[in-house]
Amino acid sequence: MQLEHTFSVDAPLADVWAALIEPERVAGCMPGASLTGVDGDSFTGQIKVKIGPVALVYKGTGAFIEKDEGAHRAVIEGNAKESRGQGTAKATVTMSLKDEGDKTTGTVVTDLAITGKPAQFGRGMLSDVGGKIIEQFASCLSSKLAGPEPEAQPAAEGAVVSAGAAAQPAEAEALDLMQYAGGSVLKRVGPIVGAVVIAAILFVLVRRLRR
Repeated sequence: MQLEHTFSVDAPLADVWAALIEPERVAGCMPGASLTGVDGDSFTGQIKVKIGPVALVYKGTGAFIEKDEGAHRAVIEGNAKESRGQGTAKATVTMSLKDEGDKTTGTVVTDLAITGKPAQFGRGMLSDVGGKIIEQFASCLSSKLAGPEPEAQPAAEGAVVSAGAAAQPAEAEALDLMQYAGGSVLKRVGPIVGAVVIAAILFVLVRRLRR
């Protein structure tokens, strides 16, 4: 199954690309997701999902198979699995950025291979939920790039910060799917979370691109 989404960020191409390869500058723009580890071109991450009173955690891994800074294009392969269930999804995600003057447009193409209950749901619902999540990410990124870059806070005199502590990801709030699916389809959204999660996690991991 292939899903395609487009987005627009009100900033020049160079600024958007620079932000995407500096995760600290766009932290918090992807709802529910956080990085848990980086090893070269391989990554691990997780996403918290809320469906009404039920909270779920999905864990995933990803790896860059192509990075083209000149073309502003990245390709990632990855997978995600519900930490307490059997839902899984594998995906290849291709992201491309295009210069539009004072703004930048992007295309995200996700090739999904779904197992378990998510396989019974249609492409339309997956595309709709995933599109709304990406729209929120783009809006958040536009806001961050429009404002002044925050100054680094100096460490207190005598304070020692370990590399391990500095690398710990910020705790993300759960992605509330009620914001992305109407009440009439909410009961059907739960089983497709595994498929949507992989696109969300990998979109966040794109921010770990290295020049």
